[in-house]
Amino acid sequence: MNVVKTLDDLMCVRNAAVAFSESNHPAESVEIKISMATCGIAAGAREVNNYLAALTKREQIPVNIVQTGCMGYCYAEPTIEVTLPGGEPVVFGFVNNAKVDNIVTHYIRKGVMPEDAVWIKDKVQTGTDSSPRQLHIALRNCGHIDPENIDDYIKADGYLALGKTVTQMTPDQVIKIIMDSGLRGRGGGGFPTGLKWQITRKVEASRKYVVCNADEGDPGAFMDRSILEGDPHTVIEAMVINGYCTGADRGLVYIRAEYPLAIERLKVAMRQAREYGFLGERIFGTDFSFDIEIRYGAGAFVCGEETALIHSMEGKRGEATVKPPFPSESGYNGFPTNVNNVETYANIPAIILKGAEWFGRIGTGKSKGTKVFALAGKINKVGLVEVPMGTTLREVIFQIGGGIKDGKKFKAVQTGGPSGGCLTEKHLDLPIDYDNLLAAGSMMGSGGMIVMDEDDCMVAMAQFYLDFSVEESCGKCTPCRIGNKRLHEILQKITSGVGEESDLERLRNLAIVIKDTALCGLGQTSPNPVLSTMNNFYDEYIAHVRNQACPAHQCRKLTQYFIDPEKCTGCTLCSRSCSVDAIKGERKTPHVIDPILCVRCGTCFDKCKFNAVYVH
Repeated sequence: MNVVKTLDDLMCVRNAAVAFSESNHPAESVEIKISMATCGIAAGAREVNNYLAALTKREQIPVNIVQTGCMGYCYAEPTIEVTLPGGEPVVFGFVNNAKVDNIVTHYIRKGVMPEDAVWIKDKVQTGTDSSPRQLHIALRNCGHIDPENIDDYIKADGYLALGKTVTQMTPDQVIKIIMDSGLRGRGGGGFPTGLKWQITRKVEASRKYVVCNADEGDPGAFMDRSILEGDPHTVIEAMVINGYCTGADRGLVYIRAEYPLAIERLKVAMRQAREYGFLGERIFGTDFSFDIEIRYGAGAFVCGEETALIHSMEGKRGEATVKPPFPSESGYNGFPTNVNNVETYANIPAIILKGAEWFGRIGTGKSKGTKVFALAGKINKVGLVEVPMGTTLREVIFQIGGGIKDGKKFKAVQTGGPSGGCLTEKHLDLPIDYDNLLAAGSMMGSGGMIVMDEDDCMVAMAQFYLDFSVEESCGKCTPCRIGNKRLHEILQKITSGVGEESDLERLRNLAIVIKDTALCGLGQTSPNPVLSTMNNFYDEYIAHVRNQACPAHQCRKLTQYFIDPEKCTGCTLCSRSCSVDAIKGERKTPHVIDPILCVRCGTCFDKCKFNAVYVH
């Protein structure tokens, strides 16, 4: 493989890749893409891929089968996208071997949609500046290219932004484009990316570092993992551009070890980038050199904070430090260090190729571009979505997400993970951007979005997030180490039925103190779930302390299950399902639950087919 030394070389590589693809996959062949990210593989995508390859070979059907990253339809995995010669792509979900048979027999051979096929009709526009339900910029290649084939990335304008940057532009010109675009950090803080690069560039030092923060620790979040699994080259390209702009020659990717597939594909992409000359010495024939190493994290949530992350990479305890100095001035091993997260980097090549004005037309006044969300919880279409800033919560949850599971009523949505807050029905028409979410008592965060329905207890939800924050605290500052522990203890009292109304005032006051005095952003935002649920669901707190009752029937110590003798048929299903033998009764006679033995797991309630089990 020849090293790419000029933009003309890159165009030659691109043309050769296109020609090779066309010669090996003629126009009459069928293109089939298989979503082969973690979600797809876990659902059986590898088996589907192997079966599909064997079947089409046996049937002598000309096909081009491509593994891709996540297509976004995590709820429907395994998913495949089939494009017939001269036709439009059609995505099928919940694919298994039997459905592969029908898709091949009916759709690929005859163009007829099989009756049992799950045809995903969601449409995603890419590369335009209109405002569709989804607009993919950071995810522009995910689900479309083979993440382990650098030629696929090059065919999609890959490394063109890097070539133009280092051969035709000065670092200051590139930084100005990033600043003018309005791109803000997608990792949670929302700091202007171009300004961050400019600060690092202006610091004089013998060495500088560029860091990719891939330590995605929010419960329910999988945005960064999906980008690295589906489009690792875009992050590499952006990091090299960052190094050129800031004066760094070393890049570090800090990624949690729990992401084996993302790590594997990142390593493959780095090796390929070195072979083509996009990493290493004299990139594009210039005097600029840059290379990247991987650093592994052990899954500590606090290491998502940039100073704690840097300490972890240095082999020290992952603890936040007081700023200033900021990492841009003194970071990894004392050298200026520029830290951006995965999604932020994924926007950079597109902004350089299409311009600051293009990006600035998307989004709202102070929140430009799009945002990737990991949509999870009590929602029909769990998955990965990317929408223009300013899209409402209602559009994301009910249009893109397909509404609440099992016809239940929407209750709340938690944005920003443990650092965010719960938003309610009154917030559904709130345009999503940094400022609106903060004003509503939540935050953008890295992009987790967990939906809750009428069966969720908001007091228990606040306790869950506090439990997480207490477990993940680095312990350096007293407000976070001790204060959050006390908050958690008060919530435990309330959900156990021994709370008092005076506890509610203590809870709110302590949460405000922690918010004002904790050392780092993670500690300062950890009380958000408590404060937002108190602001929006105070009646549930009152019910817990005044009536010793959980309106959602989720707090076990405040819940008791009973069997209605008029409805019970004595089928014994409940007693056979009870793990602690708390249900007594003979066959065809009404059963009774022993309140002393009952552990309030709710299995009998879920299993009963006659609605005889009820909760008090």
